[in-house]
Amino acid sequence: MSRTDAPPLPEPLRVPVADSHTHLDMQDATVEESLARAAAVNVTAVVQVGCDVEGSRWAAATAAAHPSVHASVALHPNEAPRIVHGDPEGSARQGVREPGGRAALDEALAEIDALAALDHVRGVGETGLDHFRTGPEGVAAQEESFRAHIEIAKRHGKALVIHDRDAHADVLRILADAGAPERTVFHCYSGDADMARICAAAGYFMSFAGNVTFKNAQPLRDALAVAPTELVLVETDAPFLTPAPYRGRPNAPYLIPVTLRAMAEVRGTDEDTLAAAVYENTARAFDF
Repeated sequence: MSRTDAPPLPEPLRVPVADSHTHLDMQDATVEESLARAAAVNVTAVVQVGCDVEGSRWAAATAAAHPSVHASVALHPNEAPRIVHGDPEGSARQGVREPGGRAALDEALAEIDALAALDHVRGVGETGLDHFRTGPEGVAAQEESFRAHIEIAKRHGKALVIHDRDAHADVLRILADAGAPERTVFHCYSGDADMARICAAAGYFMSFAGNVTFKNAQPLRDALAVAPTELVLVETDAPFLTPAPYRGRPNAPYLIPVTLRAMAEVRGTDEDTLAAAVYENTARAFDF
């Protein structure tokens, strides 16, 4: 079987659960096909996350058309520097881009602000910091964008969805300095157990993705083990981070049961109990 083939449907969960972070617009299947496969294994709700203005518009429109889809809108941390400084190499899927400066960033943020006001938009994100893909020249644009998204989330009473890659201390510093929204979600949680305790003390949700199943991910499993049950979410980040044993093949919301079962094993609980808690937590985080 090819590494590019879609993995098989896992055994359905007995208790419904939600995928707290997915990118249906980056997957091969239609929205209807994705939702049907997810529902077949009892994944009954998904949060569709935008990463740029166009993707955020798509997320909002898709949520408006499908009751089981909830939208989150934002400029990805790596998008802000591309808007300001351009992307002459065409490193992103949008291709080559000319520099737009501060005015272009302000215009894009205004669009996100308008989308965040919509009732069917439940989150603002993924926003945050990424020190892995963006070098020092992009730090200022990332931080400015992050702070603007924090204010947008607070203004509209929406969840803040954090992308944190190689930037733990700076993300936590800015959240503390700016004042985090009432509901803040660390998407694809990537910290260790010590950071999980910091997030727990602040009341931040921690969403675990398929990489919690990877052999080299013991620090993630240690974090999951100490995270309070009421703050734990599960996600695919599909089409990325496909859980073992399907790593390297396309991810999709219907694979949530694979990750959730691995999480239940780490936490020493049964899958039904964890699924029920995760669904309740996701509904509380995104107010659906």
